[in-house]
Amino acid sequence: MSAAMNPVYRKRLWFHRVGIALSFLAMAVGLLFLLWILATLIIKGGGALSLELFKQTTPAPGNNGGGLLNAIVGSLLMVGAATLISTPVGILAGIYLAEYGEQSRLAQLTRFVTDIMLSAPSIVIGLFVYAIYVAHVKHFSGWAGTIAISLIAVPVVVRTTDNMLRLVPNSLREAAFALGAPRWKVAMLVRLRAVKAGVVTGVLLAVARISGETAPLLFTALNNQFFSADMNAPMANLPVVIFQFAMSPYDNWKSLAWGGALLITFSVLALNILSRTLFRQRSPR
Repeated sequence: MSAAMNPVYRKRLWFHRVGIALSFLAMAVGLLFLLWILATLIIKGGGALSLELFKQTTPAPGNNGGGLLNAIVGSLLMVGAATLISTPVGILAGIYLAEYGEQSRLAQLTRFVTDIMLSAPSIVIGLFVYAIYVAHVKHFSGWAGTIAISLIAVPVVVRTTDNMLRLVPNSLREAAFALGAPRWKVAMLVRLRAVKAGVVTGVLLAVARISGETAPLLFTALNNQFFSADMNAPMANLPVVIFQFAMSPYDNWKSLAWGGALLITFSVLALNILSRTLFRQRSPR
């Protein structure tokens, strides 16, 4: 009996075709909703895009015009500061886990805590920073917002760095050890350099994630209607401004909210595309 006439083969082939069809259907549904969201943002937010959006601050209630300059600058300051904090901490922690934490209880505990923080709701992190920092200094600030989103970014960088370093072949490490290189040089100059593209990808993905976080900033940075670069004071930011303007009864505020949502969405989309193309990691040979 040929394979084509074998009932077991025909049954498996039928299941295979059904599985492929369902996979393509799921992909099509996901792409449909993604394109729907992007189209809605472009249609409703495209009209708000202008030079004034980047040159003027948020308007007072009921006023026409205005922009999002203070919110854009505030978001850039907090995300930039959080990136400067989370990148070295996350990379060094990932190096420790991959290089020194094979049989360490501290490393196992660190991985466990990292996994918990990766899945922790961002609002819980915001409340945590509010309790340990904002409630003690008795005022909201950009630094509090930076701490909150840093706690979200660090686990992403740690896990990515750890996973990337594990892709390095043992033969490469053994060759470096055979040449007399100390362990810290092997970790920093050999192992990390071999997967630097993957580590950069993890940093970009962490930045993309924290760029749109709203809940932690509601409890930490709050908002500021006026332009301010003082990180020790309440600071405007795009996620909170979008949240507040979208819930308002003013058409001008709603239009600015759509424009801000379009800015964040395409910024995050650009970071994801950049991380998956320009810095795409290939397995070391």
